Amino acid sequence: MTHHSFSFGEHYDPERLRLGPMVCHDDHLLARGQGFETHRHSGLEIVTWVVSGALEHTGPVGPDGATGTVVLEPGSVAVLHTGSGVEHAEIAVAAQTRFVQVWLTAPEDAPEQPSYDVRPVDLDAAAGALVEVAEVAGATFSAARLDTGDKLLIPGGPLTHVYVATGALLRSSLAQPLAAGDAFVFTDESAHQVTAAVPTDLLVWTLPTAVAAAE
Repeated sequence: MTHHSFSFGEHYDPERLRLGPMVCHDDHLLARGQGFETHRHSGLEIVTWVVSGALEHTGPVGPDGATGTVVLEPGSVAVLHTGSGVEHAEIAVAAQTRFVQVWLTAPEDAPEQPSYDVRPVDLDAAAGALVEVAEVAGATFSAARLDTGDKLLIPGGPLTHVYVATGALLRSSLAQPLAAGDAFVFTDESAHQVTAAVPTDLLVWTLPTAVAAAE
């Protein structure tokens, strides 16, 4: 099962084609053995965040893009730089594997050599705070783990995308209550405060407005 935030394949919405360099924001829930067989990309930075289960990536591994296999689990983020072209596969190797994947158009001066970087992220060590996870294509990806009642200040900027990966937020002046799978976007706004209704994980993208082409 996949939920798309932007137009993707047959799911076309002319009003939701992209947000700055972000051209895809998908939330996938897969059974063991399900996923995406070998396929090709170019001109993209692909960021993968596993919420539950385990996801096997086969394709470029490490800074030199050598072919290999890596299993991603919660507590890490993966960044695939597709360069001038790369093939990879992503298959769930655990039951109820859920992951959020974001595609961003690569800068025009991005290296042509593909690479794949996996970084540990300990949200529990900084519970209640926004933790910078990665900088990709001029965008900053951060995450936060909130307990019930925790408040978090979302920084302002030209484009900000906030996704409720798990849990829920209380109703505020921003919108109705938001639960897992919901998102909101700020455009040229100052900081906003949100409050967790239950234990909640938030994924926050601070994006530039400049965009480039992608495949």
